[in-house]
Amino acid sequence: MIEATNLTKLYGGVSVLNVPSLTIADGESFGLVGNNGAGKTTFFRLILDLIEASSGEVRIDGEKVARRDDWKSKVGSFLDESFLIDFLTPEEYFNFTGKVYGKSEGDIAAFLESMKEFFNGEILGSKKLIRDLSKGNQKKTGIAAALISDPQILILDEPFTALDPTSQIRLKRMLNELKTTKNMGMLISSHDLNHVTEVCDRIVVLEKGWVVKDIHTTESTLKELESYFAV
Repeated sequence: MIEATNLTKLYGGVSVLNVPSLTIADGESFGLVGNNGAGKTTFFRLILDLIEASSGEVRIDGEKVARRDDWKSKVGSFLDESFLIDFLTPEEYFNFTGKVYGKSEGDIAAFLESMKEFFNGEILGSKKLIRDLSKGNQKKTGIAAALISDPQILILDEPFTALDPTSQIRLKRMLNELKTTKNMGMLISSHDLNHVTEVCDRIVVLEKGWVVKDIHTTESTLKELESYFAV
């Protein structure tokens, strides 16, 4: 369970996030949507202890995340290319990441085999460094690395951006399978309302750092969101 309490972030005295109270249950697929500057990435960075809150706190399973490490083995994340070690090949990066999480060579090989459809023959065996891959293939590499630890919670910021249509469909299928088979909790931000409603059972709308909608996904959710953002 993730709990944010009285969570704020200010830059230069300007508030970019203000979340009095928000709880994300175990196994919940949680979508975060909002226009540019709404505070989505800031919220994820606070959850991951990548930046310091101006006030308030985030807890994972009751433990504070700020300046602590106990929660990190439970969480896999990919927010942007800065998460990658781009002077490695994908194979080297997966081996390094897997070993950080105590995975054996056999575990890593089995995981990469399970990702073959998503990789679509474009990631492994190319002999390219990660920095020389396309933006879409860098994103695939980062998403896979976030999953290699078999996390309880997966956090992805704009995972569909830069992916081709086939990869977007495969990613949605994979995320929905992980929800069903592993009860993996997911926090996913996206500018694409179609994608987020197809993957997430609950969607929160941020506007200027505030939660303005918190809805459980139904057949009418997409239209409700389109209507909200059309104003």
